[in-house]
Amino acid sequence: MRNLIRRMVGTPAGALFGIRGGVHPEDRKALAATAAITDLPLPPLLHIPLQQHIGAPAQPLVQRGEVVSKGQLLARSQGLISAAVHAPTSGRIIGIGGYPAHHPSGLLVRSITLQPDGSDCWGELPAPLVGDPVTLSPEEIAARVAAAGIVGMGGATFPSVVKLNLRQRYALHTLVINGAECEPYLTCDDRLMQERPVDLLDGVRLMARALEVGQVIIAIENNKPAAQAALRNVAAGDPWITVVGLPASYPMGSEKHLVQTLCGRETPARGLTADLGYVVHNVATALAVHEAIRYGWPLISRIVTVSGAAISRPQNLRVLIGTPLTHLVDACGGFSQSPELLISGGPMMGQPLPSLRVPLVKGSNGLLALSRDEMNATEAMPCIRCARCVEVCPCGLLPLQMAATIRVGHPDAAVGLGLLDCIACGACAYICPARIPLTRYFNFAKGELTARQRDKHKQQETKRLALAHQQRIEALQKAKREALAKRKREMAAAAEAVV
Repeated sequence: MRNLIRRMVGTPAGALFGIRGGVHPEDRKALAATAAITDLPLPPLLHIPLQQHIGAPAQPLVQRGEVVSKGQLLARSQGLISAAVHAPTSGRIIGIGGYPAHHPSGLLVRSITLQPDGSDCWGELPAPLVGDPVTLSPEEIAARVAAAGIVGMGGATFPSVVKLNLRQRYALHTLVINGAECEPYLTCDDRLMQERPVDLLDGVRLMARALEVGQVIIAIENNKPAAQAALRNVAAGDPWITVVGLPASYPMGSEKHLVQTLCGRETPARGLTADLGYVVHNVATALAVHEAIRYGWPLISRIVTVSGAAISRPQNLRVLIGTPLTHLVDACGGFSQSPELLISGGPMMGQPLPSLRVPLVKGSNGLLALSRDEMNATEAMPCIRCARCVEVCPCGLLPLQMAATIRVGHPDAAVGLGLLDCIACGACAYICPARIPLTRYFNFAKGELTARQRDKHKQQETKRLALAHQQRIEALQKAKREALAKRKREMAAAAEAVV
């Protein structure tokens, strides 16, 4: 494989290990790499989705017309896999539900519409932490992270508290901080590592305390030398924290492949890196943990890259959650040309946007406006069986065979070929000379299987409810018959007593 590597870099294990597959797309990070992080001004309205994470949507606690403070809890988490939602600024709730119509993922979601009052006034916050992280127990740190509504900010949006509590079920020894940022165009993590290394390292120490691990590896691709230098300088006094340079290859940011690169062991299919003793968190998540523990701030903003040839001035912006994306484009000078495609996230794994009216959410690390030249769009042609997709698949799957079964309407057969192990990295579609949209096939099939499972569950639930209803009717009828029979016996006994 073109990106098999083995080189000594002074990591705790002594070497980086080779992984299968991968591609080397042109990174195009120069568009925004030198743009320092700037704050986006308050927009006139914020549209805050109740589901910005994997799992159950948050349950709203506010009503239309209610005045709220910055940081106030707007919606509480529901169940283990869920995350709370907070007010990004102070203002008035003017609607719940109708707008926006679409989430960047394409799903319909309920939203809270907040009209800022301009004062940006904080409400009551948890007590900040002063001093060493060891003054808090792992349980206290995890509880504060949950209360802050923090999710994985590298794009996965998995509630972070769930990962921090993995120490209760697994023998963990290493926290890996993912600073690879291997997607083309995106530079927000790079700028974060350069500009706020002290705060980031504080969040790392807090997470290490919560996980009770004795080793931290901060993994950064070698195309970010300034970020590597900044973090090495700050971490110099912590011998248990190591900054490791990674080869610039896609999808190096995939947590399972990142761990495999670091330790040479492959995560079992359908398993977790925790099975190997590793937990992976994104650098932006570490900053969010720092702000939540040190200042009591919930996750109400994030850093995002706005880039692409159709953007006049590509930038890295700190943006309030719920800000319509049109304001991000306006802050970058608007479009320099009509964009061919708008994407939330990176070009490899990001989601096409229906419009710029959708809001920024916790998992949005990029907004790309790509020109026709960048798209290089051509119509798909028949597969020539070159097997390049097989060569570059980091999971060792057979994309051409999976796509063939999906095209003829058999997604279940694709499951047998490893569909559920596909990480939707897009490497196969990128390398395909026939320009077959392989990732679209896989995402469609996963959605179809999910819909089928949902329909099956609905049918089973309907059947269960119908059976329970029938049983209640039969029990009621039986009780009536028994009551009537008892009444008749009592009347007969009374009649005999009279005689």
